[in-house]
Amino acid sequence: MNEPFAPVIDLALVGAVVFDTDGVVTDTARVHAAAWKHAFDTFLRGRSRPFDIRDDYLRHVDGRPRLDGVRTFLASRAISLPEGGPDDPPGAPTVHGLGTAKDLLFAEQVARYGVAAFPSTVALLHELRRRGCRTAVVSASRNCRTMVTAAGLIQLFDTLVDGTDTDRLGLPGKPDPALFLEAARRLDAAPDRTAIAEDALPGVEAGRRGGFGLVIGVDRTGRATELRERGADVVVADLSELTVIGRVPAAAP
Repeated sequence: MNEPFAPVIDLALVGAVVFDTDGVVTDTARVHAAAWKHAFDTFLRGRSRPFDIRDDYLRHVDGRPRLDGVRTFLASRAISLPEGGPDDPPGAPTVHGLGTAKDLLFAEQVARYGVAAFPSTVALLHELRRRGCRTAVVSASRNCRTMVTAAGLIQLFDTLVDGTDTDRLGLPGKPDPALFLEAARRLDAAPDRTAIAEDALPGVEAGRRGGFGLVIGVDRTGRATELRERGADVVVADLSELTVIGRVPAAAP
């Protein structure tokens, strides 16, 4: 299948780029996946087969808000649990209990090993900002600001929209485009003049639903066809494959 678009960000057509966090900016998607597997496998013991990162994580959890991920995965196994509440202990047999267990496991790994950014993403951010392009970073996770700050990248973004904002504003999770639309609003950018870079299937679908001018699918797990089917205009294995053109900055006097 031929790409509908070349791997180019043309700043004559878009004036802002919104980046997903995990798997696009920070190399933390695999940490999330491992934390989910540990939390779910502990719960599933004696109930169902183990959680599969390749299938269960990518299809039912990746890119969704934490509690939505719990609900969607459990529904895929025909398992029903009470919602519970934020005060449920980690691992309690409730939606909140499983979500809290995952969050604690993820936080422990980040505290122990730190957060690494993808060098190609850092290089792209510097190039975009050098050319006057506005940038935002988004995540359904409440840990987003901590991760981006720990990776030393917070100064490369004009705005950040994360799980704290989604809770405060009542924004629905991906594949609803609300998270991306809020970022574009804060950048004072029309969606059709904004590009998004996303690696999760629900996130790519959100970009298409939101009418964004360029939806870039980042394929680090061999899902290029699925990313295109969900609405990616162009799919790259790494953001180093993208070329930025347009809006060359004026030469210094």
